[in-house]
Amino acid sequence: MKSDRQGILKHIGRTPLVPLERIARGLSVLVKCEHMNPGGSIKDRIALAIVEDAEARGVLRSGMTLIEATAGNTGVGLALVAATRGYGLVCVMPEKMSIDKRLALAALGARVIITPNAPPSSPDNFRSVARRMAEENGWFLTDQFNNPANVRAHEETTGAEILEQTGGRVGAFVAGAGTGGTITGVGRRLKAALPGVRVVLADPLGSGLADWVETGRLGADGSYAVEGIGASEVPNNLHRDVIDAAERVSDEESFAMVRRLVREEGLLVGGSAGTNVVAALRIAARGGLDGPVVTVLPDSWDRYRAKPWMQGWAS
Repeated sequence: MKSDRQGILKHIGRTPLVPLERIARGLSVLVKCEHMNPGGSIKDRIALAIVEDAEARGVLRSGMTLIEATAGNTGVGLALVAATRGYGLVCVMPEKMSIDKRLALAALGARVIITPNAPPSSPDNFRSVARRMAEENGWFLTDQFNNPANVRAHEETTGAEILEQTGGRVGAFVAGAGTGGTITGVGRRLKAALPGVRVVLADPLGSGLADWVETGRLGADGSYAVEGIGASEVPNNLHRDVIDAAERVSDEESFAMVRRLVREEGLLVGGSAGTNVVAALRIAARGGLDGPVVTVLPDSWDRYRAKPWMQGWAS
């Protein structure tokens, strides 16, 4: 990636790594505060990396329009990059994603297209729509699910930062998978330095990825409310050879943990952070690790305030 970032983009990454003092009492669990990136999520990293890679290859030029199929966070990251680099942006989102994300993207100047919650095989699936619109309009498809710059960004930045911040001592790394970039890139970097480290997928109950990790075959496609992680098909950026095990986490467990993270640790995070932390605590409790369990807090709570699971906190 380029080293001449200017303005807000130079503040992407270098996020804090902090221990869970109350929730993980007696255990060693560290959380990387990706919700503290400028755009409020870990996806700022890949948004910048994908754009800079395309610019370097000469396939993205000033004045062009970017288009991405996004659960919301990559769209926000791309909006920051587009604003500072002079690109247009179109974001295609499935209707299950929160209204907060739609409003945020529109406020940032993106054109937001909402699609049905259609399966990957459907022409109405958000990824299919984004691909078709890119071809029809000559827009640049940033393609976070397939773009190798996604994995590379986490290998070169997130993984490297974790090694530095832990002094090179990590027992396990736990993360969910939306595109697969985080767990693949970080896992690859950690395993290159620490052959004994365990890499564990935190998967929503209802996603088919945990079965795939364990057996090589996707599990049944179910419904779940946690956003941005889990899938009914395997994204190309999710590499099974990097992953050692999977932990299934229910929506109820995830959302209850988010509330605890906010109220007991002061960490203002979203639903997938709850999934990751539930899985990380399980791994830490089993023991037998040479170092702490590290996980990521992928995004901020501000994009979920309209969701029933968070509105219920006030009652």
